[in-house]
Amino acid sequence: MQTAAIFVISDSRSAGAADDRSGPMLRAWLADHHIDLVVDAVIPDEQDDIRAAVQSAVARCDLIMTTGGTGVGPRDVTPEAINPLIDKALPGFGEILRVGSYEKTPLSIISRGGAGVIRNSLVVMLPGSPKGVRDGLELLGAAIKHTLKVLSQEKVNCQQENPPTS
Repeated sequence: MQTAAIFVISDSRSAGAADDRSGPMLRAWLADHHIDLVVDAVIPDEQDDIRAAVQSAVARCDLIMTTGGTGVGPRDVTPEAINPLIDKALPGFGEILRVGSYEKTPLSIISRGGAGVIRNSLVVMLPGSPKGVRDGLELLGAAIKHTLKVLSQEKVNCQQENPPTS
């Protein structure tokens, strides 16, 4: 069974000053896709804390999902914390996340979320809002599952998983 970590990155949520509404959406998605959640934490918007959490999870998890810290505010530092750790960038994840959400949420272009591979783990950085998480999972779900198969060296047939459109 594949394993996952969820990191809700938020100063207010880590301090208990606000309710987490995005983490439950990620937990439900993992359960629906039969991915075992082994790490689940709320951490503040601190680069060192984010980096340490992700580095620790890489040894245990096939998938690491973050929510929050991808905007342009002074405390939004998730990409700065994670991008230096990435061995293989997956720019298409961030591109489709922004473009695919644009018609519903024009401010989606401000998000700096994206994805990459660290060692053998897929790391996906989603926005902090529940709507951003929902849209992100709808847009990226198939690519997340496929990437996990490839990283686990499971035999994949890209044409069967993504048949050509006519």
